[in-house]
Amino acid sequence: MHVTTPPLSPSPVTTESASASASASASASACASASASARPKRRGALGWRLRFGVLSLIWGFSFLLIKVGTDGYAPFQVTLGRLLFGTAVVAVVLVMKRERLPRGARTWAHLTVSALLLNALPFSLFAYAELTIPSTLAGICNATSPLWGMALSMVALSEDRPTRRRVAGLGLGFIGVLTVLGAWQGFSGIDFRGTSLALLASLSYPVGWIYVRRTLARSGHSNLSLTGAQLLVATVELAVVTPLFTSLPTHFPVVPLLAIVALGAVGTGLAFLIQYGLVSEVGPTTAQMVTYFVPVIATAAGVAVLGESLSWSTPVGAIIVLAGAALTQSSPRTRRPARTPAEPNRATAGPADPAAGPPHS
Repeated sequence: MHVTTPPLSPSPVTTESASASASASASASACASASASARPKRRGALGWRLRFGVLSLIWGFSFLLIKVGTDGYAPFQVTLGRLLFGTAVVAVVLVMKRERLPRGARTWAHLTVSALLLNALPFSLFAYAELTIPSTLAGICNATSPLWGMALSMVALSEDRPTRRRVAGLGLGFIGVLTVLGAWQGFSGIDFRGTSLALLASLSYPVGWIYVRRTLARSGHSNLSLTGAQLLVATVELAVVTPLFTSLPTHFPVVPLLAIVALGAVGTGLAFLIQYGLVSEVGPTTAQMVTYFVPVIATAAGVAVLGESLSWSTPVGAIIVLAGAALTQSSPRTRRPARTPAEPNRATAGPADPAAGPPHS
């Protein structure tokens, strides 16, 4: 649940292995350059897999950090702190790369909406949800985002046609949600308010992805610039709302405060930078597969660290949900003609559809 925004504009694919191979071949013989080029490629493949694993851990543990943060601070305060520290990390990178924020009133108006749908609203809803539900359940609810996204894209995007495979995935995912909630037991023991808030948060992401796809995907600004601006706007939104619903804390518990700092700086700021690099290197289709690891890690962290209880229906339902989500993302293998130089590379242009956007939390 923890990437803050999907890729918003095309960006060139760059890999460390490509530049390393070129350097090696320019300074060695043909035989030596062949072996030298192979080693960087292995290092490059290992590099992105390590970052993929780190990103999964970061987003998986974010639900635990939300839970710990709400033990000492109000949900809006947790969200404001998260956005504040996340924005600070991205701002530092913007300064280092000497990138400017977007210009134009129209762009900033669209960013205001996307910041609400992709950051301020879902982050706050998850924080409020975890007041009454375990972090494990929140993590599993977050995994329903691809299901919501596929259902919405079929309605809102004319180019996304429903297929039997995708409809079957939606049905399977719905069965998984009912399994997690224990429908055969009359939903006993489930906090409906907290669960509904978590599901609403997961719904907010694909709504935001569709909005971004319609308004900002071809704006001409870099992903880093747009996301930095979006986080800044979301921080301002929470800075306005938080004082209206909460009072200034009389004391500042250290552990919850550290959890909020980590949630913002690592779970939001650093996680975005890692995800941005993964999309640029291996494409959005591979990068978004982190969605299927996040609930597993969130569940393990909640049980091992927080001692949250876990019935058999929770992991079984989570597996069904993830299987349904994976099915909605899959498509039959077909042979495609070779891409001409004039044809855009879809791997560099962002997710193929809003359901393929990155997970958040």
